[in-house]
Amino acid sequence: MTQAQMAQMAALYGPVAEDMILVDDLLESVKRVELAPLRRMLDHALAPRGKRLRPALVLLAGAFGDYNLNRLTPLGAAIELLHTASLVHDDVVDGAGSRRGRPTANAVFDNALTVLLGDFMFANAAEMVTRTGSLPVTRLFALTLMKMTSGELDQDAAAFDVGRDVQHYLWRIGGKTAALFATSTQGGAMLAGCDEEGVEALRGYGYNLGMAFQIIDDILDFVGDEAEMGKPAGGDLLEGTITLPALFYLEAAPRRNPVRRFLAAGDEREARLPEAIAAVVESDAIEAARSLAREFAERAAEGLAALPAGDARRTLDELGGYVLTRRA
Repeated sequence: MTQAQMAQMAALYGPVAEDMILVDDLLESVKRVELAPLRRMLDHALAPRGKRLRPALVLLAGAFGDYNLNRLTPLGAAIELLHTASLVHDDVVDGAGSRRGRPTANAVFDNALTVLLGDFMFANAAEMVTRTGSLPVTRLFALTLMKMTSGELDQDAAAFDVGRDVQHYLWRIGGKTAALFATSTQGGAMLAGCDEEGVEALRGYGYNLGMAFQIIDDILDFVGDEAEMGKPAGGDLLEGTITLPALFYLEAAPRRNPVRRFLAAGDEREARLPEAIAAVVESDAIEAARSLAREFAERAAEGLAALPAGDARRTLDELGGYVLTRRA
């Protein structure tokens, strides 16, 4: 980890920032395999060092009880592996050529090998979570993978379907994204021996933060800077994923409009994409989506009131602001 990355970690994750290196070390150990082709693929998939938000949430939740890194670190690494493996599989399903400005694994290797790479990473994540020594946390991890898979399956099944509404969208991202955030905080609290009230408070915080995170992600797909995002605007819409800004726009303009024309355009969709994006961006839909993201972030912050004051609680509170204002 570079000095710049360490400084960023310290600013974001406060009291657990220095311990995040242990999560990175555990993730690096996954690459130590004898099979050279698999090692190259793991190097590619695990090379990007993102914010590691989910494992940081595990450690921050653990700070409210018995802060045992021998148990918390494997859960944090397992959750990051699960998240990364799910992205590897998503890119195969979507036929994505790049992510965050880098070629995807399926663009570098063939699809069949990339699916196996994702499987290997899922297996590693499952093995790693058993190192926590907690059967309830291992079961929670398995249930979370089921929720994530259900959300992803639903998203693919609903491609280009204008019949889905905002409530359906919220259910989908609750499984696809927020479930893993909730497991990060709930699992960390369980491993730290927090009481039931504390575990539930942290689970609720993680879930609501995850909902806000995904809504902002979907907003950035319309208004984010291409250089910072590492992908052109409207990628989700082009793949048929109708996210919250587009749903709000369609609710406000239910008759013929640029988004409906785009969705019905078949082979001509790519040519109609700029018009559809502009229609959403120039409407009130982006601000309506931001408002709902703020609502979820506020719910996350309100849930912290049940937890002891201190550096960990203050850091969790500040992360809500980071999620709402991030640019990539």
